Amino acid sequence: MTPVTDTPAPVLAIDGPGGTGKGTIAGQVARHLGWQTLDSGALYRAFAFLAIEKSIEPSDAEGLEALSRSSVVRFVAELDGVNIFVGDRDITDEVRSELGGKNASVYAKVAVVRKALLQRQRSMRRFPGLVADGRDMGTVVFPDAFLKVFLDASVTVRVQRRYKQLKGKGFDVTLRGLEREIEERDDQDRNRSVSPLAPAADAIVLDTSEKGVGEVFAEVMTLVNERLDPEKTSRS
Repeated sequence: MTPVTDTPAPVLAIDGPGGTGKGTIAGQVARHLGWQTLDSGALYRAFAFLAIEKSIEPSDAEGLEALSRSSVVRFVAELDGVNIFVGDRDITDEVRSELGGKNASVYAKVAVVRKALLQRQRSMRRFPGLVADGRDMGTVVFPDAFLKVFLDASVTVRVQRRYKQLKGKGFDVTLRGLEREIEERDDQDRNRSVSPLAPAADAIVLDTSEKGVGEVFAEVMTLVNERLDPEKTSRS
């Protein structure tokens, strides 16, 4: 039952560049807490995927706005991350590809897309809580999040993780090609004029370069518990 209160549902914001493990951690935390999950990067990827499928160009503001109203994207938290559906259609593999990321960057720079998807993201804030994963969750989308975590890692580690992930799914990729694409994506995300990638002023930055998923999950859950029930934490 949704509580009757003027206080909005709590939000945990997990931001950072690709390959830091934020999607996996967000999915595990959401499953552990029984909360809603939002993979904002996947939302942009899914939107770009549908726009291209429907031949809607980035310059077609009217078409993009109509698509934002009609498309229904949902997320399912799994142990290894978050799966993406449009209706009952699983498009996870398509939007998780490197091409999906490049296309998302193109459409994410369009003001009408960011405005429309900003409202879509905020509408997912429901009780008992939301774990929001992305690049501007703590800075723009949910600036009042009770906890903001920014995951980071070296480019070398992120490339290796992404290579292993994509190879495991059968994609034909190279380490050199991935490194170039990741560096280009980082440059676009960090230097775009709207919602650039950067830790919020009150975010806790965790470097995951030398840490496994279990260790990062434990650190994040410790922070969550400290914020949600500080009295219990101080007594333990």
